[in-house]
Parts: sequence; structure tokens; C-alpha cells
Amino acid sequence: MAWKTLDDMDVAGKVVLTRVDLNVPVKNGSVTDATRIERIAPTVHDILAMGGKPVLLAHFARPKGRRVPEMSLGQIREDVARVLGLPVKFAEDCVAGLAESAVAGLGGGAVLMLENTRFHAGEEANDPQFATALAKLGDAFVNDAFSAAHRAHASTEGLARLLPSAAGRLMEAELNALESALADPDRPLVAVVGGAKVSTKLELLENLVRKVNTVVIGGGMANTFLVAKGVDVGKSLAEHEMAGIAHGIMARAEEVACEILLPTDIVCATELAAGIEAVTVDADACPPDFMILDVGPRTVAQIKDAFASARTVIWNGPLGVFETDPFGAATVAAARKVAELTQSGKLSSVAGGGDTVAALNKAGVMDDFSYVSTAGGAFLEWMEGKTLPGVAALEQG
Repeated sequence: MAWKTLDDMDVAGKVVLTRVDLNVPVKNGSVTDATRIERIAPTVHDILAMGGKPVLLAHFARPKGRRVPEMSLGQIREDVARVLGLPVKFAEDCVAGLAESAVAGLGGGAVLMLENTRFHAGEEANDPQFATALAKLGDAFVNDAFSAAHRAHASTEGLARLLPSAAGRLMEAELNALESALADPDRPLVAVVGGAKVSTKLELLENLVRKVNTVVIGGGMANTFLVAKGVDVGKSLAEHEMAGIAHGIMARAEEVACEILLPTDIVCATELAAGIEAVTVDADACPPDFMILDVGPRTVAQIKDAFASARTVIWNGPLGVFETDPFGAATVAAARKVAELTQSGKLSSVAGGGDTVAALNKAGVMDDFSYVSTAGGAFLEWMEGKTLPGVAALEQG
């Protein structure tokens, strides 16, 4: 690997600008899910242990270059301090006078959090002047926000070219997990791809069929593939205009001996509603006035068989409408099988994406996969085979 880690840096006595992901859900002024804060703790604590002074850079929501009070990072300062178990100071800007004074007054053993970087238009524009103003605050740069690494912003890409740079512990863990899962995996390699639309994961599927041994397709995406095979999917969500694309993906998969596993039985109902009566039928027998909302037990058994013969599984997207019972059964059962095989040492498993994280939480197996990424777009773009600007900049650091 060409990128440096914290272990390659001497940060003693230095101000370390540390890009983190603090874009956490907030309700009534309180953080409702502190997972992202928890995951930056190892980096912050290690910088302090190495004698450095961590200064946190982060964005929050989409203020689009304007100062929006309800999008201030100040509202989560106490939550960050509580989760880190450290005093956390806050500066009401991330550049110039307020930030410079706060950095100058930062003593040992404390953490400084700067205001939302996206309050400045120069952040998302990756403006060189804004990046230079950020760089002026510190002596070194550590990027611990893989979730923002697919954006060429000033605090993710620009800074890495101006200061000695390295990956933080979370970034390091993400990159190691993804490298082992896609670049040099133990085989057979199985990919699970779910979600609503083929159009949003077209590049992902085209990349995966060239790299994996089996692709399990679920969710609304599977309906589009069934349509491509001439199956009537009733009122189900399906992109009929993408049927030709789906057919092409299946043809390419056949050429490279990649198995595509589609539903052989389905769970369907007249509408999506909690507790509604559902029926399980063969995949080609969806009643005209029904919609497909999950894969059936026979399909789940086939998926479990694929997992049992695999050495690596990568997962992005649910198999059904998991948020609404009873249509989460397949996703939960499949996730628990991966967790069981992982914990028994038979499988390496990497999952990521917002819906995926929520589904694994519902199944109660978040801690039982080898690695679960909280990144959404960055995880997806990595799986698509794209170069992430925030990672590429570290490779040149």
C-alpha cells in the first residue's frame, strides 16, 4: 500500500489537522447515533498519546457555503466530548482569526473542533486559497474520513497536498478491509448487491461481474433482472427501460464465468404495509395486482449455500424492503448466516452503505462481520473500481 499511516508520522508537539466524519444524525439537539464519533476515537487518542494536538475538521449537512446556525458543529460538541472521554474545545470558524486563536491556545491533552468546513464555499470547490488557509493552522494532516474520500474537497484532498499527510486509524482500517475484499481476496468471492434500482448501481455491477465468482442480486434491482428474463413482475418496482442493460450484464457475467444468483421464489403482497398478508410464490408467478417485496425461503437457502462455499463476502444493499415486516426476513436470515460463518473463521465479510448498516443492525450482527463501513458513496465508488480523490492524495503524500 502506498499511503502512510499514523505510525509513519512524528506528531510530537505538532498540531495535527484531523479530517473526521461528524455528520451524525441529530434530533432535538442530541446525537441519536454516535457510531461515527465512536469510530474516530482511536485516531484522536493515538495522536494525543504520540504527543500531538488533534484539531478536528468536519462537515455537517449541506449549508452550501453559507453559515446556517442549525448546521453548526457546536451543537454536538458535548456529545463528541462525552464519546471521546476528553475535553473538547470549539472554534466558531475553521479558518482565519477565530480558528487561529483557538489553535494557538490549545494545550496538551485537549481536542479542538473547528466549525463546519462547508460554511465556506471554498470547501466543496476545493479552492486552493481556502485549502491554504486551513493548512496554515497545522503542522500535519491526518485523514480519518473515508466516507468523504470520494469528494475532492479542500479538507479531504487539497490539504493532503499541502502538509505531511497520513491515514487515520479508521481510514487505515477501511482501506485494509476493502483491499483484502476486492484487490486480493480469498476465493470464492461472493458479492451481495441489493437496493431499489439498477440505474444507481450499474457501474458497480459491471465492475463486480469481472472480479467476483458469484453476484447475489436482491431488492427492487432483482425485479429488473427478472423483467430482462421475460418474467411478469406485476406491480413491482422495476426499471423496465433498464431491462436491456440488465440482460447485457447477465451476458457479460456468463462470458467470464461469474454466476448471477436471482430470486427463484418471492414474497409479495398487494401493497407495502406493515403486517399485511403476504404470499410466497415462484419468481415467475407474481399475481398481476401484487408487488414483489422480498425474496423467498428457497432463494435464501440458495444464498446461504453460496455463502457456505465462499471465503469472502462483500455486501451492499438489502434483499427486500427490510424496514417493513415481514419483508425483512430474507435480509436478516442471510446476514445472520454471514455473521455465523465469519465468527467461525470460515469467511471474511465486508459490508457497507447506509441501508446495509441499518439492515445489519436490524439483524443484530453489526459486530459479527469482519468489517462494516459506515461510508455510503465512498464505499460504493470503491466497489465500482473508481479512484477516490481523498485516498489518491494520501498516496502522493
